[in-house]
Amino acid sequence: MKVVIEQWHAVAAWQWDMPEDDMCGICRNPYDSTCSKCKFPGDDCPLLMGECNHSFHMHCIYAWLQQDSSQDKCPMCRQAFKPKDAASTELE
Repeated sequence: MKVVIEQWHAVAAWQWDMPEDDMCGICRNPYDSTCSKCKFPGDDCPLLMGECNHSFHMHCIYAWLQQDSSQDKCPMCRQAFKPKDAASTELE
């Protein structure tokens, strides 16, 4: 018996693997969603985790840090916001 596949429609779902709250602290949209500037979740709207372990949509935190009133601090804990090194995140 020989089977021939004539059509195939793949379906997939994804979500961010985040240990804490599942919403961006700035736009209050879920991580699986997008910031207000993006149409589709994924590579165009990645998450950015700070050394303080707070996570935000990349566009949200960059817009926040460009404001003079932010003083380059995390909006959640008010520590100086520095992106966590990607190499150290993979080791955890």
